[in-house]
Amino acid sequence: MKILAALIKKEFYQIFRDPSSIIIAFILPLISILIYMYGINMDTATVKIGIKNDDANPEVQTLVKSFGHSKYINSVIYDNEKDLANGIIRSKIKGGIIIPNDFSSKISKGQNAEVLVATDGTEVNTANYVQSYSMSILNQWLSTSKYAPLVKQPVITSEMRVWYNEDLNSHYFILPGSIAITMTLIGILLTALVVAREWERGTMEALLSTRVRKIDIVLGKYIPYFTLGMMSVAFNVFMCTGVFQVPFRGNYFVLFAVSGLFLFTLLGIGLLISSKFKNQFLASQVSLGIGFLPALLLSGLMFPINSMPKIFQILTMILPPRYFMTFIESEFMAGTVWEVVWINSVYLVILGIFLFVIVYNNTDMNLKGE
Repeated sequence: MKILAALIKKEFYQIFRDPSSIIIAFILPLISILIYMYGINMDTATVKIGIKNDDANPEVQTLVKSFGHSKYINSVIYDNEKDLANGIIRSKIKGGIIIPNDFSSKISKGQNAEVLVATDGTEVNTANYVQSYSMSILNQWLSTSKYAPLVKQPVITSEMRVWYNEDLNSHYFILPGSIAITMTLIGILLTALVVAREWERGTMEALLSTRVRKIDIVLGKYIPYFTLGMMSVAFNVFMCTGVFQVPFRGNYFVLFAVSGLFLFTLLGIGLLISSKFKNQFLASQVSLGIGFLPALLLSGLMFPINSMPKIFQILTMILPPRYFMTFIESEFMAGTVWEVVWINSVYLVILGIFLFVIVYNNTDMNLKGE
C-alpha cells in the first residue's frame, strides 16, 4: 500500500506540474459546452420565405398578411415568379408560396384549391419547416375565413402533449449529451497523452525497471486520472444545471456512479493506446479516431441510431458512448429509469473490466521487456 500511495502521489504531483492535464480536464469541457450551448441549435427557427399572390380577392389578402404575423416565418412579397425563383437559388429565401388567380373562386365553389409551396431541398430540415409552417398557416386561415362553412370539418381532432421536454428546447438534451462526447475525449486523452509522454521521456522505462508490482503501476495510473476525470464530470454537470439551467430529474448519486463506470472504461482505452503507441502525436490521433469521432457521429446525439444503416447500428453496440448517452439523457430528462440504468451499467462494467485486464497483461509484457 505504501508503494501504491507513493505512485498515486507521484501522479498527482505530475498533474499539478503539467498544465496540459488541467486544460484537458476543465478548459476543454468549458470550450466544448459553450460551443454546444451557443453554436448548435436544433430548435425551430424563423425562416424567410417569398410570397407571390395572383388572386386579387380581398379575403386572400388576409391570408398573405397571416404569413407576416407568424413568429416562425419572415415573409417577403414578390411581384413575379422569376424574382421569387432567383431568391431561392441565391439563398435569399428558403422557400416560396405562389397563390394562383383562381384560388378563392375554387374554394367558394367547394373545389380543391392548389397552392404551390416551393422549398430549398439543400437544407432538408429547413425545407420541412417551410412546408409544415405554410400548411399550418393555410389551414388556420381557412378555418377562420368566410370560406370555413364550405370546408368539411375533420371527424377526429388531436391534442398535442409533450413529455420530458415541454419547452421543446433542444439544449435540454444537447448539453447532457455533450457530457458524454466531452468525457469520451477527456477520459482517453488524459491517460493516452500523459502516459505516452512518459514513454517519450524515458520515465516509464525507469519505473518498469524497479521492483514495483504491475498492479501498483496500473492502479497508480487509474486512480489519479479517475479522480481528475470525476472532478471534470462534476464541473460539466454544474455547468449544465447551475449555469445553463438544464432541468435535472434524476438522482445525482446514480449519475456519478454510472459516470464513474463510463470513465473507468475510457481510462482503460487511453492506457491501452498509450502502451501501444508510445508517442504523443500518434496517441492523440488514435484517440480522436477511435474515441471522439465515433462518439460524436455514432452515439445518437446528432443522428438517431435507428435511422442509420444496419451495419452502423451493429457497430454502435461496441461503443461505450452509445450506452452512456442513452443513460445520461434519460437521467436528465425523464429521471432515474432503473431498466435503463442497469442495462447500460452492466455493459460498461463488462467492457471496463475487459480493458483493465488487457492493460494489466500489457504492463506485464512491458515489465518482461517483450
